[in-house]
Amino acid sequence: MTSTTVRPPRSGSDFARLSRKIADAGLLGRRPGYYALRITTVAGLFAGGWAAFALVGDSWWTLTVAAFLAAVFGQVALVAHDVAHRQVFHRRRISETAGRIAAASIGMGYGWWQDKHTRHHANPNNEDFDPDLDPDLLVWTQDQARAATGLPRLIGPWQAYLFFPLLTLEGFNLHVSSGKALTNRSLKHRTLDGALLFAHCAVYLTVLFWLLPPGMAIAFLAVHQCLFGVYLGSLFAPNHKGMPILKGDDRPDFLRRQVLTSRNVNGGWFTDIALGGLNHQIEHHLFPSMPSPNLRKARTIVRRYCEDLGVDYLETGLIASYRQALTSLHQAGAPLRRARGPAQGLRGDKADAA
Repeated sequence: MTSTTVRPPRSGSDFARLSRKIADAGLLGRRPGYYALRITTVAGLFAGGWAAFALVGDSWWTLTVAAFLAAVFGQVALVAHDVAHRQVFHRRRISETAGRIAAASIGMGYGWWQDKHTRHHANPNNEDFDPDLDPDLLVWTQDQARAATGLPRLIGPWQAYLFFPLLTLEGFNLHVSSGKALTNRSLKHRTLDGALLFAHCAVYLTVLFWLLPPGMAIAFLAVHQCLFGVYLGSLFAPNHKGMPILKGDDRPDFLRRQVLTSRNVNGGWFTDIALGGLNHQIEHHLFPSMPSPNLRKARTIVRRYCEDLGVDYLETGLIASYRQALTSLHQAGAPLRRARGPAQGLRGDKADAA
């Protein structure tokens, strides 16, 4: 007589079962010691950068300080991101207060960004619902390319080659978009956000033009904001660009919606610091409130679980992730290259085939 093991029926959704595994591993708990150290370090680097700016003064060496502060601004943005996701504090009020302080220090409207980012998390890489796929300057799909007008139509054919140069404008775009959002009456706390944004710009420009000659101040501003934009864009480009793009009526379940549209980036502790944990994008999208130092530990559980389900789990190196993103941008612009004429269209088709 043979005996068989009777397994209990699987209960709940695929994501619910994964959540229980993650909770049982203790990975959803707060990490106050880690964030105390991280926030203190970033705040110290921020203060030290501006102290160095004051000490160097009227010298072209100040441009090295501009480059340093560009990296520090990126780290502040990453702290604001974690705070907004309530990875740091449990209470909403203190999370919003800390998030607004961090956002104001780099000239970002907290309410505008939080609203935009929340909608992105709900529908990542969805052409109809993800605000990060709005074709305001670049086109992300061939359908957007065919409908493009203005700058997207002009830039679209060569957008893959222009992507990183255009990132030099991302820091300026952050400030402009934050300002434009203040005209939206549905934005919560827009008066406070507007006051903080105005205060940042006023203090920033006053300090630059008070301590530096006009030409040097403009050079500092350009180096600082352009490198900040490149760093900021480079943080987010590997996460979803080049991954499957969904449409409004194409909505798989939560687990697949998050995993199939996200990409992880391989690397060690330096990658975790430079990308702020966003290199574990799959785990972050599945568990947005998970503290970033826990994401690497969750990766092993999530990857094995996806393998058991037969769900594609993509992880690449950083350079490969940029290559995939640029390839996707080039393919999205193909209709605009073909529209420019037979000769240019032929060259574009050959490039697309390559």
